[in-house]
Amino acid sequence: MSNPVFSRSDVFGEPRRTGAAGARRGGTATYPNQTPAYGTAPQPGQYGQYGAAGQQPTDAADLNAMYQSPSATTADTKRLTYDDVIIKTGGLLALLVVVAAATWTLVPPALLGTVMIVGAIAGLVLGLVNAFKRNPSPALIVLYTVFQGAFLGAISLYYNTAFEGAVTQAVIGTISVFAVSLFLFKSGRVRVTAKFTRWLMFALIGYALFSLINFVLLLTGVLDGFGMRAGPIGVIVGIIAVGLAAASLIVDFDSIKRGVEAGAPAKMAWSAAFGLLVTLIWLYLELLRLVAIISSFSRD
Repeated sequence: MSNPVFSRSDVFGEPRRTGAAGARRGGTATYPNQTPAYGTAPQPGQYGQYGAAGQQPTDAADLNAMYQSPSATTADTKRLTYDDVIIKTGGLLALLVVVAAATWTLVPPALLGTVMIVGAIAGLVLGLVNAFKRNPSPALIVLYTVFQGAFLGAISLYYNTAFEGAVTQAVIGTISVFAVSLFLFKSGRVRVTAKFTRWLMFALIGYALFSLINFVLLLTGVLDGFGMRAGPIGVIVGIIAVGLAAASLIVDFDSIKRGVEAGAPAKMAWSAAFGLLVTLIWLYLELLRLVAIISSFSRD
């Protein structure tokens, strides 16, 4: 997987523990203390055996009442649903936008640099903590969103001051790429296979190494401006980065789909929303930089 939030998860990642062999053959993962999905045979000993000590046989009246009762929904069984993910993701995005807008309008220009650095460092630390936690922490995810919102508000104002209209174009581009990625996934035009995820993993490693080298060269003063990403090469690299972010979104959608179909606990909606937020922030930043690089051509 590309997104560590999903790839390291026992819920959203490929089955790796007990029963993994069966899951790879098309089985469905189950989780402790959870009712199995409809049509899944209960595991031996999960509900005890009929006639065990302390268990009374079910009479006809009880059976009739059970038959007449409505079927349990995913909400009743506390399982993950797409609605859960949509609500959590929408809430985090709304919080991100509100904090970014407040930073843009309320923070004095002299403090923007400090806010940007603090937001970036705190966001990185909290992002790593949340990515490596097996159980999601809503408080830490919300805190991550707040710091990232401050960082995005500061850096967006910086780019928009230097390249007017860059933020608007980046926002429209982010929404468009997200919509196209979702369409490609839902329509089945792009399928997430082992080969696809392997290719994406190697591509992301290569891009990460390129970005790290570029950052070091900028930090040491060997290069300035956009560094190795200046000019036509920067546009090509930017388009590739946007493509990688779009592919990562498709893999994220597939991971969420796997979690829902496997009957994951409802609390994992926080992890799914956090994972999507991480990818969307990366996509926005790549588009913001790409727009700035293209805009810089008119100044040369």
